[in-house]
Amino acid sequence: MIKDILSFYTPVVLAAVGALLAVNWIYFKVLRIAKDKGIVDNPDFRKLQQEPVPILGGIAVFFGVVTGVLAGFSCSSLFSGPALSVLGPVLCAMVIMVYVGAIDDVNGLSPRSRIVIEILTLLGLIYAGGGCVDSFHGLWDITAFSWWLGVPLTVFAGVGIINAVNMIDGVNGLSSGLCITYCLMFGFVFCLMDDLPNAILAFAMATALLPFLVHNVFGRRSRMLIGDAGTMMMGILMAWFTICVLRSDSPFARIAEPRQISLIAMTLAILSVPVFDTLRVMGRRIMQGKSPFMPDKNHLHHLFIRLGVSHSITSLTEILLDILIVGVWAVSVLLHASLAWQLYLVVIASVVLVWGTARLFGAPEERQNRFVRRVAEFSPKTHLADAVWWRRFQRWLDAPEKHYTDHN
Repeated sequence: MIKDILSFYTPVVLAAVGALLAVNWIYFKVLRIAKDKGIVDNPDFRKLQQEPVPILGGIAVFFGVVTGVLAGFSCSSLFSGPALSVLGPVLCAMVIMVYVGAIDDVNGLSPRSRIVIEILTLLGLIYAGGGCVDSFHGLWDITAFSWWLGVPLTVFAGVGIINAVNMIDGVNGLSSGLCITYCLMFGFVFCLMDDLPNAILAFAMATALLPFLVHNVFGRRSRMLIGDAGTMMMGILMAWFTICVLRSDSPFARIAEPRQISLIAMTLAILSVPVFDTLRVMGRRIMQGKSPFMPDKNHLHHLFIRLGVSHSITSLTEILLDILIVGVWAVSVLLHASLAWQLYLVVIASVVLVWGTARLFGAPEERQNRFVRRVAEFSPKTHLADAVWWRRFQRWLDAPEKHYTDHN
């Protein structure tokens, strides 16, 4: 028993620690390259930053993830665990997304080009990985179905997930904070499934993102955005996790189906904030006769910032909204709701909490109610950058960047 626990969790812990140390080591090196080469995200009408910010963060995150995964599987081999090759397809897909995202960060790509590349990458991931969303696991009495339906459904969902994750990258700490939350949730699921490879990958990604969360929330000179390279990589990873949970031969199905746990409702709840916010924004653009990929400032985080709420509180609020929706799903399971009602309750909670919050805080000033006006009045107090403890911590975080600059 103890040997089994050690053989499973030791590689996971080693992968998480290895990823964290690797990103911590390479972070300022990548930051200096981005600054020296002028690879920065410049302010414009839809950006919230007021000065150029380095944008090569995704490169450092991928380095950390690969290092952590390699360390975890090296340890796993000592216990005769699975080989690294089982994650070959998703690691290759992540490489493609990192390269495509980096090109988009530096030179820009048309939405059509990105969609085509995403579709082709997802098709490769499906066939190389040997699985797709080909079962509803009893929802509406639908179990396994043909890949002729499963492959298009998976590609459609995967493209949606990639772009939803990409579109939440607009506030300091938001994309990294949400994706850390998702990786921890999926990682817990994979531990229940005894799926060691994906557990290693999930926790390695979670810890690889930690330095970005800290530096983007608290740092100034050390801030570096994750960029499209990072968000597209995280998006394809979330798509892969979704496939692994929802495929017809998912190990978790053996636990979930006898206990009347809706895997579709669970997965949608985990990804609820970016998915429903993206649906809202894209629907609004289409209704206005615009391209759904036309950038604007109507995402949920834009509405909070418009009221004067700080970046850190905006990110925390959206993370808490996501956790609350997952909580609604968990309560529905505890109350023995049917598979369909678990999904309906997740959708209702997402509409109320995501769309409802956007409608509440996005109202024109003359139509704002008393609660919104009080939030706007309180918002200046959420900006803690002038607090003594914040500035001390910021100087400590930024110190390596200054040290590196002085020695180069």
